[in-house]
Amino acid sequence: MAGSPRVGVLALQGDVREHVRVLTGLGAEVVPVRRPEELDRVAGIVLPGGESSVIDKLSRIFGLRDPLRKAIAAGLPVYGTCAGMILLADRIVDGIEGQQTFGGIDVTVRRNAFGGQLESFETELAVPVLGEPPVHSVFIRAPIVEEVGPAAEPLATLPDGRVVAVAQGALMATSFHPEMSGEDRFHRRFLDIVAS
Repeated sequence: MAGSPRVGVLALQGDVREHVRVLTGLGAEVVPVRRPEELDRVAGIVLPGGESSVIDKLSRIFGLRDPLRKAIAAGLPVYGTCAGMILLADRIVDGIEGQQTFGGIDVTVRRNAFGGQLESFETELAVPVLGEPPVHSVFIRAPIVEEVGPAAEPLATLPDGRVVAVAQGALMATSFHPEMSGEDRFHRRFLDIVAS
């Protein structure tokens, strides 16, 4: 990639290493972000899968919550997977008491919509913006988009019509984990957004 964009991966909890590996493999310079000064050094950030309520709490402890909210509102490119989708949603259903999001995407998201770990599954998904072939998608205690507001755009749905990938401006989120299946097209799209 031209110019090796410097991007961050929010490194408070979750599958940070997997995202770092994919982004590094695509030629990006990757910074683990745990503090506001690290956030200031990146041109975009990935919010990984993990436990959304824990990431929310840790973001407040580390003083990152407000700087992240402001950066997202100011147009920082962000890609969120699984818990990252929950954190990017403007509205959350079934959050734990006091749980907050960073917001940015005009959607309502339900946590653990498919049940627990035992209900995890893999499937092939058509994602028109990525072209062929379909995306091999890994769902692990995944959220679902219950409502898409007028500002957001669905990118992928399950066969039953439920939305599992969305975008809005420089923000993109998936219910599933492309970083766990060798799929890098979402990360490529994220880096293209950062570069533009």
